[in-house]
Amino acid sequence: MTTKRHRNPIGGHVPVAGGLAATGVSYADGIGAEAVQVFVANPRGWATTSGSPQQDEEFRAACAQRDMPAFVHAPYLINLGSHTAATADSSVASLRHSLRRGREIGASGVVVHTGSATGGRDRATALAQVGRLLRPLLEELTHEDDPWLLLEPTAGQGFSLCSLVAELGPYFEVLGAHPRLGVCLDTCHVFAAGHDLAAPGGVKRTLDELESVTGPGRLRLIHANDSKDVAGAHKDRHANIGSGHIGSGPFAELMTHPATEGVPLVIETPGRKEGHAADVALLKDLRRGGE
Repeated sequence: MTTKRHRNPIGGHVPVAGGLAATGVSYADGIGAEAVQVFVANPRGWATTSGSPQQDEEFRAACAQRDMPAFVHAPYLINLGSHTAATADSSVASLRHSLRRGREIGASGVVVHTGSATGGRDRATALAQVGRLLRPLLEELTHEDDPWLLLEPTAGQGFSLCSLVAELGPYFEVLGAHPRLGVCLDTCHVFAAGHDLAAPGGVKRTLDELESVTGPGRLRLIHANDSKDVAGAHKDRHANIGSGHIGSGPFAELMTHPATEGVPLVIETPGRKEGHAADVALLKDLRRGGE
């Protein structure tokens, strides 16, 4: 069943209630996914699970058979810039769990939101704390099969530590540009933050800046989501591909830029399996136009 991997494998975030392999792989096959993203813990809580060794092995084997890269999305509650000690400590424990589980299921990367400065603290103070808390986790990534830690800039709500591409610079700096540190670029987030991907040349400018700020090879995953709101709205509201303010054209451009060579696209769009399958199919059509 192994197939040739495309320049940009296209897939989606899939449900795993009932088992990574039993539910997740079946859903991925149902939407025509070539790449997959999963949660390995409650995305809106601190509780962690050890998982099922049998499901882990079946999931790894299924992904290998399909040449389907897998990614883990860490829980949404994680905020390493929090002024609350309990939140910061829980964030470290939760992210460490996601990284460990990522290795166990053969994930290529673990995505974590870049967080915000809370409690009225300035960005520099919060970012320094991120460095202190996150560096030890990065130093634990010593195995060849450890996942990359992928920073996902946010849409710029509140006191975001990183939403514009330029803000990845200070973030990488406090983490010493660790060799296992990468980026997950969410198209809806970056559009909402103020990078107008729909404008002429907008995709190229954004990706050129990303490579300039982080260096080549750091972009490891793209969350392909259209936006229900206009550029710069600072609202994280995903739309199906081509039905939002980004439109379908910029996604085709994404898949021809040198910075995205080999980078999977994973949808996190509204709807159920039928809608997700349609988004995956549309992205494949757009990719085909550039191949």
